[in-house]
Amino acid sequence: MKIRRIERYDKMRIIVDAMGGDNAPHEIVKGCVDAAAAFDVELVLVGRQAELEKELNACGKGDVRITIHNADEVISGEDDPISAIRSKKNSSMRIGLSLTAEGKGDAFVSAGNTGALISGATLVVKRIPGIRRAALAPVMPSAKGNFLMIDAGANAECTPAFLKQFAIMGSVYMQRFMDMDSPRVGLINIGTEEDKGTELIRETHAQLKELPINYTGYIEAREVPLGGADVVVCDGFTGNVMLKFMEGMAGAFSSMLKGVFYKNTLTKLSALMVKGGLADMKKSMDYKEHGGAPVLGVKAPVIKAHGSSDAKAFFNAVRQAKRLVECRLIENITDGIAQYGCDEKKNV
Repeated sequence: MKIRRIERYDKMRIIVDAMGGDNAPHEIVKGCVDAAAAFDVELVLVGRQAELEKELNACGKGDVRITIHNADEVISGEDDPISAIRSKKNSSMRIGLSLTAEGKGDAFVSAGNTGALISGATLVVKRIPGIRRAALAPVMPSAKGNFLMIDAGANAECTPAFLKQFAIMGSVYMQRFMDMDSPRVGLINIGTEEDKGTELIRETHAQLKELPINYTGYIEAREVPLGGADVVVCDGFTGNVMLKFMEGMAGAFSSMLKGVFYKNTLTKLSALMVKGGLADMKKSMDYKEHGGAPVLGVKAPVIKAHGSSDAKAFFNAVRQAKRLVECRLIENITDGIAQYGCDEKKNV
């Protein structure tokens, strides 16, 4: 797929929901202060002004470019997503999305309610022309590096047209953001034979073969963590199950590995010998290193940071948002959908 070359932004403004997430606002403010000092960006923290000023003063923000936009309400993790985004118009998430939609910020980052963020991104920031559904697309570790999963929970039920657009958006993301020349795109299925899968999967398979992307065909779930594809396409139900399963397996594997190395004196000595390698492996599997999952398909970069993000994770989420603006991801997705993914005659 041919995409436009980038031109770097000289300055940008990133809007931050400072009240969303388990560790807000302390860890978010701390991460933002670090990010503002490290990157040439202006940050706008949206939330309860008195609380945010207190946190900024405690951090000793110095001369970094951070301003506060007051928002008295907060959307909690227990709120109904659509109802909350519609009724809590003075919430930090809703106001942050509105500022982004109005062009007062180049990107938006939140660790808050995932469903509310996806709904808000769709209703407030709005979808790119031709896009049927926005999708959640986290970057995850594999034995061969990283892969993008799309969709990871935004759309439990999909049509072939949705999945086709997910494949285009995922391919563009890995080219522009991860600097891959020709990312391998795989479609999750219960087997690799041509006749396997549901009607949805078989029809999507036929459409993906017609696209100018590096579509490598079906991929089974067991091949995903082994690096079988760079972009893994699936409906949101399947993607979310896989995401949660892989998170659980990573935790279980880490616990079992500790048990092995702390079994006796000899194994403890062995652990010291491979300590560096284990640290590198742990880092590669740590969600804090990746920042967050982009909500692809909307008119501005929107990043969903992990709900339990600490300062380090939020620092990386801001860095990720900055890079998404710099690589003109939205413009390139818009071009790709206009050229290859907006066939109104197929599977609306």
